[in-house]
Amino acid sequence: MYRALYRKWRPQVFSDVSGQNHITETLRNEISSGRLSHAYLFTGSRGTGKTTCAKILAKAVNCLNPQDGSPCNECSICRGIDDGSILDVTEIDAASNNSVDNIRDLRDEVNFTPAAAKYRVYIIDEVHMLSSGAFNALLKTLEEPPQHVLFILATTEVQKLPATILSRCQRFDFRRIPPEDIAQRLLTVAENENLQLDNDAALLIARVADGALRDALSILDQCAGYNEPITVKTVGNAAGLLGKDYLFEISDAILNGDSSAVLNIIDRLHSSSCDMERLMSELVNHFRNIMMAKTTKNPEKFIVSTPEELAKYKENGQKMTYGSLLHIMETLCKEASQLKYSSHQRAQTETTLIRLCSPALSTDNEAIVRRIDELEAQLMLIKAQGVTVASAPQQTPEATAPAVEKEAPTPVAVQQQSIVENNNEDEANEFQNPFKLPKEEVISNEEDFDDIPFDEPPMEKEYAIPTDTVVVDNTPLQEVEAPQPKPVEVVKEEPQKKQPVDTGIVLDTDNAVPFAAWENTLNQLAKINRPLGPMLMGSTAYRAGNTVFIKAKNTAFPLMFTQKAHADSIAEALMRATGEKLKPMIYNDGSSPTADDDAEPIDSFLSKLDKHNIDFIVEE
Repeated sequence: MYRALYRKWRPQVFSDVSGQNHITETLRNEISSGRLSHAYLFTGSRGTGKTTCAKILAKAVNCLNPQDGSPCNECSICRGIDDGSILDVTEIDAASNNSVDNIRDLRDEVNFTPAAAKYRVYIIDEVHMLSSGAFNALLKTLEEPPQHVLFILATTEVQKLPATILSRCQRFDFRRIPPEDIAQRLLTVAENENLQLDNDAALLIARVADGALRDALSILDQCAGYNEPITVKTVGNAAGLLGKDYLFEISDAILNGDSSAVLNIIDRLHSSSCDMERLMSELVNHFRNIMMAKTTKNPEKFIVSTPEELAKYKENGQKMTYGSLLHIMETLCKEASQLKYSSHQRAQTETTLIRLCSPALSTDNEAIVRRIDELEAQLMLIKAQGVTVASAPQQTPEATAPAVEKEAPTPVAVQQQSIVENNNEDEANEFQNPFKLPKEEVISNEEDFDDIPFDEPPMEKEYAIPTDTVVVDNTPLQEVEAPQPKPVEVVKEEPQKKQPVDTGIVLDTDNAVPFAAWENTLNQLAKINRPLGPMLMGSTAYRAGNTVFIKAKNTAFPLMFTQKAHADSIAEALMRATGEKLKPMIYNDGSSPTADDDAEPIDSFLSKLDKHNIDFIVEE
């Protein structure tokens, strides 16, 4: 019967174990010196030699003729352990024997002395699968086992073991086997199996195996089924490395911002029954390869791919910035962790890829950094092409001055007068002043108005007087006496009387009593309607029958109470506070305050004119 290569070529001595010299040397020295521990813990990733070293250790401690700490594999004990005829060495799968009863049976068996070997060895594989009760049942036996008992625990998830178990074992951490050691082992196996395996193919298998020699032997066994020389192409077909063009199509679409192309690719993959969770994982690894190709000098050390794909990774890496790669990687990793909990995986995948196509759709910091990096890259490309990037011209007061027609030059004095008139018109148009005087009445004594605090300060403007329109007149200027200011005529309109604001009904205090639950009502209202709660601070309430009359200090409350939503909120708060259905209303104390009791603004203005001894005429 044909045996798989990983079973046929399992190491039988410590020297055949690849990539774990720090462990095999220690175990050989302990066996040679007789300084054995009662419990060992082997931890590491899959396919690194944990179970293999456990079996070699079990044979070595019982071997009749050990050779430099390794078993001879020739004596009856070694052969009996290999073929399973000696029952003193027991291998237990904790994944299927994880109950308390299984461990209790084991605890009873350890008291019996070995039948043929020197030690009773218990190899418990995947020990992290034991239940809490099973761990507790194992503690006492593991701490003080009989002298003829040896425990070897193996696990891939050491973080799941209780600290009480870890403290009772001698721990050995198995590392991932380097690709070079795996490739060398594959070449040795291929030579003995009469397989034609070239060095590049062996190294590619080693990288695909990701440090697991057992996986590498399984891939080699699969490649041998093609009945042809094992090359890089053969390994790509067997390991599923080929046919990943859709990943490069997606990365190109993201780089070009083509959302339509991304959706078409997703639709094609979904039609071919592609799992969206697996696709997201492949995209994470794909963009990691691009990042490695862009960042490192020897990306082939970190990327598992064919030479053709490696060239594509380098090409894509040159087109993308570090900000873009980091933003894409972080977004994909985040979505990949959440995708397995989603019931709409396709829609979530499409949404994620569309956001990656358009960084403007994302508001996180990574997306902003990506957009800045892309703009800087475009700017550097433009500068590299010899194009000078000019900044925006700064506007000067002369450039912003209004154009003056040169056909009819005007004297300077006339221009200044027109500018003053235009200034008055602009200020009148820009804001409506309630104290604006008639346009034809001009107050020339401006110094008298400097101390008058107007409600709205006059807008200051600077005017550039053009110098190219000045007409030079050699005749001497005559002194002109400034005209006396005319009295200001102010038209006073009769102020309209303010209507009193309706704040509710007048409360009949004879039939109303203070509402005792008002404070509790306000607490409930703060939970129901937060904006309305502050409006009723310091308010009072009275109850008359099934009606609660509210008096609020805030004058804006009556307007808010007219809205049905706020009135219903108060009614609900009353229901929660009292358990009764009460009707809220507002009331006043009989006074009728006006909306504005202040003096009229025109009266204040006239008093200021009188204070500064300015003549004015009031027309009724």
